[in-house]
Amino acid sequence: MKDRFNNAVGPQVRAKKKGPGKLIPVLAVLSLGGGLQAATQFFASDFNYQSVLGGHFEHIYPPWKIIQWAGKWYSQYPDTFMRSGSLGILVAGVGLMGLVVTRMVLANSSKGNEYLHGSARWANVKDIQAAGLLPKARTFRQTLSGKKPVASAGVYVGAWLDKSGKQHYLRHNGPEHVLCYAPTRSGKGVGLVVPTLLSWGQSAVITDLKGELWALTAGWRQQYAKNKVLRFEPAIANGSVCWNPLDEIRVCTENEVGDVQNLATLIVDPDGKGLESHWQKTGQALLVGVILHALYKAKADGTTASLPGVDAMLSDPNHDIAELWMDMATYGHVDGHNHPVIGSAARDMLDRPDEEAGSVLSTAKSYLALYRDPIVARNVSKSEFAIKDLMHQDSPVSLYIVTQPNDKARLRPLVRVMVNMVVRLLTDRMDFENGRPVARYKHRLLMMLDEFPSLGKLEIMQESLAFVAGYGIKCYLICQDINQLKSRETGYGADESITSNCHVQNAYPPNRIETAEHLSKLTGQTTVTKEQITTSGRRTSALLGQVSRTIQEVQRPLLTPDECLRMPGPVKTGDGDIAEAGDMVLYVAGYPAIYGKQPLYFKDKTFQARASIPAPKHSDKIRRVQEIKAGEGIKL
Repeated sequence: MKDRFNNAVGPQVRAKKKGPGKLIPVLAVLSLGGGLQAATQFFASDFNYQSVLGGHFEHIYPPWKIIQWAGKWYSQYPDTFMRSGSLGILVAGVGLMGLVVTRMVLANSSKGNEYLHGSARWANVKDIQAAGLLPKARTFRQTLSGKKPVASAGVYVGAWLDKSGKQHYLRHNGPEHVLCYAPTRSGKGVGLVVPTLLSWGQSAVITDLKGELWALTAGWRQQYAKNKVLRFEPAIANGSVCWNPLDEIRVCTENEVGDVQNLATLIVDPDGKGLESHWQKTGQALLVGVILHALYKAKADGTTASLPGVDAMLSDPNHDIAELWMDMATYGHVDGHNHPVIGSAARDMLDRPDEEAGSVLSTAKSYLALYRDPIVARNVSKSEFAIKDLMHQDSPVSLYIVTQPNDKARLRPLVRVMVNMVVRLLTDRMDFENGRPVARYKHRLLMMLDEFPSLGKLEIMQESLAFVAGYGIKCYLICQDINQLKSRETGYGADESITSNCHVQNAYPPNRIETAEHLSKLTGQTTVTKEQITTSGRRTSALLGQVSRTIQEVQRPLLTPDECLRMPGPVKTGDGDIAEAGDMVLYVAGYPAIYGKQPLYFKDKTFQARASIPAPKHSDKIRRVQEIKAGEGIKL
C-alpha cells in the first residue's frame, strides 16, 4: 500500500494529526466487562448472596468471580451457570452492537475539514507564552522548590485579556526589532512608548516631538534606572546638551574620508531621496574637502572644527573664495604634505568655470544655512557627550532628541546625521571567540524612533536592521501607516525591507485601507464550516417530505480589511483625552496573530507614580569628546 501524500502544509495542521483513537477499544472492553459483571451478579442473586459462594456476605462481586465459581461448582449447578452466562452474553452483545451502530453513524456523518482552505486562528495563552510575550506558568516542581516566577521584561508591545477578562501586559525582550502602525492621536504614546521608557533600564535613543517623553520619563530614568539623561534640543537657547558631529569624525585614521563622505551625503540629501542632480553631487564632493580641511586646521591650531565653522569658511565676507581654494590646495595637512582628498576638491573648484563654480558653492552653502542660526550653532559647536557613550559608559545613557513641531522640518537634517552616526559608530566592530560573536558593550541600546518615516529615507537604517541586533541594538519603530514606509517620494518604496526585518509588528485600528489589507494578510486565511439545510415537501403539510443537511467548507480571512478598519478604538472624553483603551492586533513571526488590548500607563498605579517623578531641569553632561578621546588614546 502506497503512503498517503504528505499534504499537511501548516504547522497547526501537522500538530493536529494523531494516531488511531482509543475510545472504541476502551468501550468494547467495558462492554465485555459489563457482561461478566451481569453474569456474576445474576449467579450470586440465585443463591441469595449466601456465604456458601465465598464465605462473605457481600452483594457486589468482581466481574471475574463468575469464572472462579464456574471452576469450582459448574458440575453441581450447570443450569444456573448457563442462565448466568446467557445473560452476560446478552449484555455484552447489546453493548458491542451499540458500539457498531455508533461507529457506523460516525463514519457516515459529514464532517467539515477545519484546515481545508487555511489554518489561521487567534493565539491562545500557550501561543503567547511560546512567542516570549508572557512568562510561562510555574510547574509543580518549581512551586515545590520555592523558586520565584520569572518576571517578564523588555519593551511593551501591547496587552491581552484572558478568558476571565484579566489584562496581561505583553513584553518582548529578545534582540529582534518591533514595528508599530498607529495613527495620530490613537494612544501609542500612553500605551506603548511611555510604559516602555518607564521600565527599560538600559540605554536608549528617543525621538521626542514636543518634549512630552522627556517630561514623563526622564525623571524615573535618571533617579531609579540610574541613567544619564541627555536632552538634545538644538533649537533652544538653554537646557540642551551640546553635540558636535565633527567630533565624531575619526581624523588621522583610515576611516576619516569615509566618515566625512557619509556626513556630507546626509547634509546635501536632507530628505533621503539620493543625490539626484549634478549640483548635489558636486556640492557633496566640495563639502568633503572643506570639512576635512577644517578638521586638520583645527587640530593644528588646537581649536574645534564645527559645521558652523565650515559655513563661515565658505561665506567669509572678508576673503575672496579663491583664497580658500588656494589654501586647501597648498596647506600641509599630513606631515607637511597636502591631503590628496582636500587638494583634489580645491583643484576641482579652481578648474571650474566661474559660473559653474559659483553654482556649486551656492549649492553647498544652502545646505549649511541651518547652522547660521546662532542658537543651533552654539549647540553644535562643542560636544558634551560622544555617541560611544550610549553603550560604553559605566552607567546607561538615555538620549532624548527633542524637536518642536515648528522646528521639525528645518532640524531634520541634523537629526538624520545623529541617527546615522549612532548606527555607524556603534556597529563598527564585532569580536569572535570560539566561533561565536562576543558582545563588547556595557549596555544594550533601545532606539525608540517615534514617527520614524518623518526622518526621510535613511538607507543605513534599512540596511542595518538585519545586523544591528548582534551589536546589542534593538529598534522600536513607529509609523502612522504602511503607506509612509512604502512611499516612493518620502519612504522606502514598495520593495522596502523594514517590515521584513521586524520580528514583532503591532497595530492600532488603522485609518487607511492599505494598512488594513496588510494586517489582514498578516493574520492569514482560515476555514469556516457552513451548514446548508435543504427541505422538500409542501409547506402546509404536517411533516416535510425530506430534510437534508450539507456541511461545506468556506475560506475567509481571519480578520478582513473591513473588520480591521472597524476595530474598536480608544474611547475619548470631550477634551480628546483617552478614557478607555481600544483593541489592537499583534503579530510575532512564526506564531498565530494575537487580538489584544491597548495598555494605558495612567490606568496603572506603578506607571502613574513613575511618570509623576519630575524631569530634571537641566540635561546631564558626560564629558567633552576631546577629553574622552584623549583618555582613550584615540587620535583626534
